[in-house]
Amino acid sequence: MDITPDAIVYWEAGSVRITATLVFTWLVMAILVGGSWLVTRRLSTETTLSRGQSLLEIVVEIIQEQIRDVTQQEPARYLPFVGTLFLFIAVSNILAIVPGFHPPTGSLSTTAALALCVFVSVPLFGIAERGVGGFLRAYLQPSAFLLPFNIIGELTRTVALALRLFGNVMSGTMMVAAALAIAPLFFPVIMSALGLLIGLIQAYIFAILALVFIASANQAHQEQAQTASINEKRRDGP
Repeated sequence: MDITPDAIVYWEAGSVRITATLVFTWLVMAILVGGSWLVTRRLSTETTLSRGQSLLEIVVEIIQEQIRDVTQQEPARYLPFVGTLFLFIAVSNILAIVPGFHPPTGSLSTTAALALCVFVSVPLFGIAERGVGGFLRAYLQPSAFLLPFNIIGELTRTVALALRLFGNVMSGTMMVAAALAIAPLFFPVIMSALGLLIGLIQAYIFAILALVFIASANQAHQEQAQTASINEKRRDGP
């Protein structure tokens, strides 16, 4: 059994390698793009909706509610990014029950890339809200000496997020494989259903953690900027 889809090489020429991670990542992307096109090409505002549109609206509404609960803000700003993270991870994990499919989320390179997207999104959302200067000044609060520690904190959160998703996916895969090896006649259906549930939970946890990191960073930076502004006013006096 291959531990990671990176170890499965379908084609290689020199330093160029096409692995299962790459193939199934593009397959998941194609499924998401194709499914979105099929559902949205004939959107309706009538009382009678297609099953695809009804399912899509339910998923979007659930994601919006979660964003609203976590950030206490309108979800429109975060919905495209967080929703894409959730759907990619969820579809990748759910398709793991298909024989021959190797979920790209079982590769550390994929989970690291997703975590890197979250790492980059934190300053992007912050800059969009407060501008470049306002966002960068927050890293110097309450003292410029804390700049290295603030940067290290951002990096460690990114690494932890990648390892968490990779560990969750790999542990779930190993559990299913062990159960099937012990009792192959009784466990397939149960473990397939459990695999679906675990895959959705993993996608939910990753998306929520990404949202919490983004929202908490922006909130912390806002509080630091407000504190710095108050301190400056106090120094200036009445």
